[in-house]
Amino acid sequence: MMFFDQDIVRVRAGMRVDRGGNTVPDWSPDAVSRLAITEVSIQPTTATETATPDRTAVVTGWHVQSQPGTDLDIRAVDRVEWDGMLLEVDGEIARWTDPVEGGVHHVELDLVRATG
Repeated sequence: MMFFDQDIVRVRAGMRVDRGGNTVPDWSPDAVSRLAITEVSIQPTTATETATPDRTAVVTGWHVQSQPGTDLDIRAVDRVEWDGMLLEVDGEIARWTDPVEGGVHHVELDLVRATG
């Protein structure tokens, strides 16, 4: 059984114009917007790793799924705050269509630790 009892915060970059006149993401604290996203399921992703006695395996990715009937305001370029970590969306957002009702049935995405 899947439980939807966890919350995340979606962090979206603002936009700014760089010295070359290009519009680029602005991740500065004053430029980002945050949105609380509630009632999702977050599970560690499965990774195959050879462990040795002097090395401890660690979780490096998580899978997020929304409840049935719930779309999420999240994009592949967003970041996520969860459990004291800053995470990046890994790949595209999967929005599954409801075959009976139409529209979004649920959303799935993968997260990895932010690099930088």
